[in-house]
Amino acid sequence: MTTDVSITTGGEGRSTAATPAGAPGAESPATITVENYSVEFAARGNGKRHESAVRVLEDVSLTIKEREFVAILGPSGCGKSTLLRAMGGLLDERATIHGAVTSAAPTAWMPQHDCLLPWRRAMSNAMVGAIAAGVPRDRAALRAAELFEEFGLAGFERAWPHEMSGGMRQRLALLRTCLSERPVLLLDEPFGALDPLTRRHMNAWLAGLNLASTVVLVTHDVDEAIMLADRIVVLSGRPGRIIHETRAHGSGRFEREELLAALGVGGAHD
Repeated sequence: MTTDVSITTGGEGRSTAATPAGAPGAESPATITVENYSVEFAARGNGKRHESAVRVLEDVSLTIKEREFVAILGPSGCGKSTLLRAMGGLLDERATIHGAVTSAAPTAWMPQHDCLLPWRRAMSNAMVGAIAAGVPRDRAALRAAELFEEFGLAGFERAWPHEMSGGMRQRLALLRTCLSERPVLLLDEPFGALDPLTRRHMNAWLAGLNLASTVVLVTHDVDEAIMLADRIVVLSGRPGRIIHETRAHGSGRFEREELLAALGVGGAHD
């Protein structure tokens, strides 16, 4: 799914690599800015919003730089997916919102399930994202052929979704998202439906890709966040607040025990 959110500048002229935080010279521009953002929903079946509203996010502020890979980590129900939907302009219109989310570039959203169309073959499914985003068909087809090779799907262009494994389907769904040519990818637990072993294989595969995009990944898997992200933001239980934030550093990248402690499960193993 592709969306445009408060677009203030185009995605042209992007640098080949983001400037590391704290490095000399100009910083990478902000791609997404979340300012004092709170969201609440009325309880189902009760119209008295002031008495029964459920607050999902509380005063969240976050800036995501160009070509940064940020993982949003937190327990189930803490508002991670709500925050991601807000970044993509996909929040339910019935939500009560305080604060603002702005994006300087168009976004493409990948949901938790692959959502492949069973009546379309793999190549045809992949092209859906490009068609929806208005990418010229000839250009998208050439890029799709390259990505089928890069994503390990070469030879399966004419396969039906039911003929593909879970991991292959998820790779195809990500390929579809990339073909939209949107500079910001919003990934909502894209491997959450896979078994643990396949999920680890998919994490390793994704870590080896050069997506050349800004990526925001929602997950409740600490190891997935550690493997993939440049920066990890931890949300509290509902209403979600940012309670911890850390950047990758050195060969160890992140302190796993520190992240577990922030989640309230210090010393535990996922």
